[in-house]
Amino acid sequence: MIETAPSALPAQEENRRHESVWRRVSPSLDPYPDARAEEQAKLLTLPGAEADPCCMGSAARAALDVIEGFLRDELSDAQTYRYLAAHAPTQEARRVMRQLASDETGHAAALRAVYFLITGETYSVAVVLPPQTKQPWRDRLRGRYHEEACGGFNYARAAEETTDVCLKKLLEGLSADEYRHAETIRKLLEKAL
Repeated sequence: MIETAPSALPAQEENRRHESVWRRVSPSLDPYPDARAEEQAKLLTLPGAEADPCCMGSAARAALDVIEGFLRDELSDAQTYRYLAAHAPTQEARRVMRQLASDETGHAAALRAVYFLITGETYSVAVVLPPQTKQPWRDRLRGRYHEEACGGFNYARAAEETTDVCLKKLLEGLSADEYRHAETIRKLLEKAL
């Protein structure tokens, strides 16, 4: 007979279940602050661990609300582009919209990784597709162009405001991508007029 080791001690398993219920009831509060402090102290004893690393440390933590806003926007944009791909008038427009949706999903993944690096927690949010109005294709493209250009500007501004070198580099890259998306949409609009 093969013996299997339990996955966790009974008390740890009970704490895990309790914490999962607690997070649903009040996600902003920590049910075990002392245990978290002990956990963090143990992590700092590992080789190479730093209390406030030079990248994605306290300088990046100051931008956490901004990062969360960008993350929600990227997820929303990805859903919008998937919707537009399904309703695009040409095969080329469908291809472009699917590519933009893929890019926005990639941006969201990068921002989720940043969130985890800063907080040590995973970020999950359900994004509902924004209401879609009956508009001509060119008007939809016009709206998306402005959204992308503003996104590029907002990423650039956030990059200028942070003192975290690694976060700055990522935000500058996202800014360039958003401006590139705006140009892609402008070129698509040229063909639609």
